[in-house]
Amino acid sequence: MNVALMPGFMDPYTLIGWFGAFAFWGLLLVILIESGVLFPVLPGDSLLFVAGLIAAGSATGEHAEAVANANFDLWKLCVFIPVAGILGGQIGYWIGRYVGTSMFKPDARFLKQRYLTEASVFFEERGPLTIFVARFVPIVRTLAPIVAGAAKMRYPVFALYNIVGAIIWGAGIVLLGYWLGQFEIVQKLIEPIFIAIVLVSVLPMVLEWWRRRRNSRPPFPEEDVPIDGPAA
Repeated sequence: MNVALMPGFMDPYTLIGWFGAFAFWGLLLVILIESGVLFPVLPGDSLLFVAGLIAAGSATGEHAEAVANANFDLWKLCVFIPVAGILGGQIGYWIGRYVGTSMFKPDARFLKQRYLTEASVFFEERGPLTIFVARFVPIVRTLAPIVAGAAKMRYPVFALYNIVGAIIWGAGIVLLGYWLGQFEIVQKLIEPIFIAIVLVSVLPMVLEWWRRRRNSRPPFPEEDVPIDGPAA
């Protein structure tokens, strides 16, 4: 799979390149939106990883050309990305609290009802910890704050998990990209790394779907066993 084959808004290098000299502010806007503002299909994890690579000066070839105007400082990324994530989660919470979930439709392009259902099940089974765990799961990351607001989760509890999750997720993945960007092998294998990030990110959803699918299967019928034992 080639990252260049991905839709433009899903390719982190292309997305950052679109913002040009405003790449830093564009990055913060994307993180804010994906953290709870009703647009669940954005490359959050890979975008943060690439931001770290760019801060380390590790973008090479056509990637370096695409993000030539992106002047990322590590300390700014580690401070302001968590802030954007926190604000996005707060907005999502209050959207859910006051608007509810009526904007989700079965045939919607982005706000699909099934996304909300998945997030609701995830939330019900794990409670407030979902707000933290959801930071590392695409789609659920966007919808969990909305579900929490609609479910009237206590705001101080939500805010605590939202803040901690945004800091660890936002700064953590950026630092990982910055550190790994020091190794030449990582620069050469950037596209497989993107694929690995996506797979690891969606793995919790796949496992959750498989668990529920397995639990919903009817039990196998028991074989009839003669009560008096085998005939002589």
